Amino acid sequence: MKKAIIPILYTFLFSVGNIFADNNLQLDNKNINDIISRLTLEQKARLLVGSQGCDTGISHIVPGAAGYTYSIDSLGIFSINLADGPVGVRITPESSNKQYTTYCTCFPSTTALAATWNKDIAFLEGSAIGDEANAYGVDIILTPGINIMRNPLCGRNFEYFSEDPYLSGIMGSAMIKGIQEKGIGTSLKHFVANNQQTGKLYNDARISQRALREIYLKGFEICIKNSDPWTVMGSYNKIGGKYTQANPELLKTILRDEWGYKGLVMTDWYKKRNTADQLNGGTDLMMPGEQSQIDEIIKGVKDGRISQAILDNSVKNLLELILKSVSYNGWKYNQAPDLQKNAELARHIAAEGMVLLKNDSSFLPVSQNTKIALFGATAYKSIAGGTGSSNVNKAHIIDISTGLENAGYQLNGRLKRLYTKYVEFQNDFLDKHPECTDWEKLSYNGTVIPEMNLSKAESIIEQEARNSDIALIVIGRGSGEESDRRLEGDFYLASAEKFMIEQVIDRFHSLGKKVAVVMNVCGVMEMNSWKDKPDAILLAWFPGQECGNAIADAISGKVNPSGKLPMTFPVDYSDIPSSRNFPIVGQTKSGKDFDYTNYEEDIWIGYRYFNTANVDIAYPFGYGLSYTQFSFSQPKIERKNDKWVATIKITNSGNTSGKEVVQLYISAPASPVTKPSAELKAFGKTRELKPGESQIIELQFTDYDLASFDENNSAWYTSKGKYMLFFGSSSRDFKATIPLSIKKDKCWKVNDVLKPVEKVNIMTLSTK
Repeated sequence: MKKAIIPILYTFLFSVGNIFADNNLQLDNKNINDIISRLTLEQKARLLVGSQGCDTGISHIVPGAAGYTYSIDSLGIFSINLADGPVGVRITPESSNKQYTTYCTCFPSTTALAATWNKDIAFLEGSAIGDEANAYGVDIILTPGINIMRNPLCGRNFEYFSEDPYLSGIMGSAMIKGIQEKGIGTSLKHFVANNQQTGKLYNDARISQRALREIYLKGFEICIKNSDPWTVMGSYNKIGGKYTQANPELLKTILRDEWGYKGLVMTDWYKKRNTADQLNGGTDLMMPGEQSQIDEIIKGVKDGRISQAILDNSVKNLLELILKSVSYNGWKYNQAPDLQKNAELARHIAAEGMVLLKNDSSFLPVSQNTKIALFGATAYKSIAGGTGSSNVNKAHIIDISTGLENAGYQLNGRLKRLYTKYVEFQNDFLDKHPECTDWEKLSYNGTVIPEMNLSKAESIIEQEARNSDIALIVIGRGSGEESDRRLEGDFYLASAEKFMIEQVIDRFHSLGKKVAVVMNVCGVMEMNSWKDKPDAILLAWFPGQECGNAIADAISGKVNPSGKLPMTFPVDYSDIPSSRNFPIVGQTKSGKDFDYTNYEEDIWIGYRYFNTANVDIAYPFGYGLSYTQFSFSQPKIERKNDKWVATIKITNSGNTSGKEVVQLYISAPASPVTKPSAELKAFGKTRELKPGESQIIELQFTDYDLASFDENNSAWYTSKGKYMLFFGSSSRDFKATIPLSIKKDKCWKVNDVLKPVEKVNIMTLSTK
């Protein structure tokens, strides 16, 4: 969209700027303070308030970018642009002069990337996204999102990495490094505690200081210290009764003073706050911007609510960002990025992130030319990713049916025709935007097809069982930032899905034929009631634009699945501690869980709770099978300078080449506060090992990494005593164990900040 600048104000600003043109003063790294001293109050205010798609100024224009900053031509202050990009650059797929298209690669969902447990892969994806941004002239990509998966119903979980802050922080850091290596900035988001979509604009997240430090802030801390993102984006919600975007304890005391962050802090999009409070609280840039915010800044400075020092500091942060941008550094369009190469990378990442949850009698992989009865509407219209800011305007999506045929499988013609007709009808029937372009239908306005009711089609299922070698059943789920998920028909199977799974498996098994389920889903679902029925289950997530090809790679064995779950799958929703304090879609939108949410589960998120309390689960954090087997041996630990270095030997003891993830969990000695039975502190992934081949994996951590937060003393403590190191293939499958002795207590004092407005009634953990 294009937003017109008020003509009088525009003329005034730039005529004032031209007064200084005679001095030929142009922004560079050496004269920022001089530039700031020459700016008028109105110009400073204008710089700190963005523009949604402004078409004027010295910079190039990128259609579809999320927003722009303003330029002041006479002083060489360029406009820079910011584009969405959790799984790829989101811009309109045509240039402003119509001379070239700007399609971008839709990579797998962030959750799928996390499931690779591969830092190198995260870096490569970031590098590819950075290449595409650089080719099209995008300055800042609004990614990554590293909020914690507190509850599986959060509609935006697919954009996040994990229930674990360490996995989130390390994978997020690698992605940031990959993007910024290409000269493109990132925006670490959403800072902090954006853990629900319902009421997110006003919700006060009431979290204990310990849980906030150990769980919700830790991933951000890791990213800030390891990868130094150019910008940080505040969340909409409140912390400690104040909006995060106007909370100096969060944005100044913790982010800048404690963590040493020097970059720019910006708002999330569209929801305006009190602009003076935001600047005083530590936010520098208001996006996408409106005139009233400029007016508030001017008024705030004149009446003393905003000091000149605060104003100038924010302007300086913006100018320093501009100096690093491709817009400032002479961007010109040269050639399109290598979309074919990036599509291959997206396909590789998708396949590596798939999690083989079950494979009885080594059913998978399936040989080519196998006759497959392919059930499930999502098989014929597959889901590349979630909706909202993670949409990418890609050139295509490979459906699962197409991918299987590309790989040489034979799909039963009658069943394919039935589903194809059904999908076409549902597409038309559910289409809310029939006049939109094809690329918009592929991305923004795509529909998730509800499952076809087979309750009166037993004869078709019977015929498919007789005429096919095997059955594949595809389960699909959509998700997006517009809403949280529902329980019925989303977390739990819909009735049509239950019938399909039960009847197809029953008929095929009666004839001695096997059935696999492929899950093209956003995240956690209830599986305990049906996971024993199929012979194999492949969790494919949102695999990106190469969806069908990547799934075929895993089904065929072209790629040996090596993904591991980045979250726990519970037996039932009620088993999740946060289920008692999470909004249900459709409930009254006020009060508890809407205006405020009590994080009564405290640090007991995911495996920390389920493993410590010995609660039954469907699948544990870190779990994932392979077409081969691995052995763990020769665990060692030694001190090197200020780090602990653990090593383990991994050997492929099976008959197929494959990769294995090594997960290092560490338990702490007894202490006055209850601690998890063991926590993830490091991980690594082998290269592809041939049968009989071995690799030594090195895992590093520090004393600080072992610390727990004591909110009574506002300090991190690592107690002396005996720690145990567990090398595992999941959080419940430890392969090797060695002790570690810490001889002295260690303490790191921090500021006593971000207390909840009301004391949280923290749950008491009981162990079975």
